[in-house]
Amino acid sequence: MNRLNNSERAKILALLCEGMGVNATCRVSGASKMTVLKLLTDVGQACADYMDDNIRGLKSKRIECDEIWSFCYAKQKNVKDAISAPDGAGDVWTWTAIDSDNKLMVSYLVGTRDVECALTFMDDLAGRLANRVQLTTDGLRAYLVAVEESFGADIDNAQLVKMYGTTQDNLKGKYSPSECTGIKKQRITGKPDFSNVSTSYVERANLTIRMQNRRFTRLTNAFSKKLDNHIHAFSLFAMHYNYCKIHNSLRVTPAMEAGIADHVWSHEEIIALLKDKEVPKKRGKYNRSKSEISN
Repeated sequence: MNRLNNSERAKILALLCEGMGVNATCRVSGASKMTVLKLLTDVGQACADYMDDNIRGLKSKRIECDEIWSFCYAKQKNVKDAISAPDGAGDVWTWTAIDSDNKLMVSYLVGTRDVECALTFMDDLAGRLANRVQLTTDGLRAYLVAVEESFGADIDNAQLVKMYGTTQDNLKGKYSPSECTGIKKQRITGKPDFSNVSTSYVERANLTIRMQNRRFTRLTNAFSKKLDNHIHAFSLFAMHYNYCKIHNSLRVTPAMEAGIADHVWSHEEIIALLKDKEVPKKRGKYNRSKSEISN
């Protein structure tokens, strides 16, 4: 069986990380679709494991959280009429937490927009921080329960609630968001500094997600067909965002600014994370020892 070398693998990762879809990546790289998806699965899991182990003990001061919408296989309203819809079909929400100072994506979770996922997300975030922080979220009610359960009173928590005007009749039902007419800052726990209550950085990160991950591009057929592939693709994006991509305002990567990396990672280094995970598969009688064959 032909196996891609590390240079060829790195090229495929570079294409995926720059927002190219799987089919386009196959056409440019010459690799088969099965090969690209298998590499995405392996690398995505390796990236998730690496970040889970290494993004710990952070001495952050301000954290912003938000959720970004996408869907798998079909939009939620169409799942009931979809043919052979797999598990996980429908609306998918990706929860992200961004450090306001170093722009590091501290935590993320792909799931649904409910209290259960909010609790899981906040538990993971709390486990990565080494000190008390100021946390800003949007007005989603699920955060109220989740933050209290995960942090208790050891946090300065505020919500930034956006208020929207009425959508014009000629725009109803079309892809056009309502006009934001104002914001309201609410203290939830502790003593948050209201001058730093903001979700601007995490919302800007959401734009980066949509620009560099084809599966999040709206109004196209580039959406994920399998939830597992969606999760692996986002894990690869998060790794690339934290360790490989130089931030425009920082002039270094978020991981370097946070002190958890000392250089800009290359795609070859991400491929190297697979080294310890790749175990040759046994192939029946051809793996027998010489003594077994002689007998």
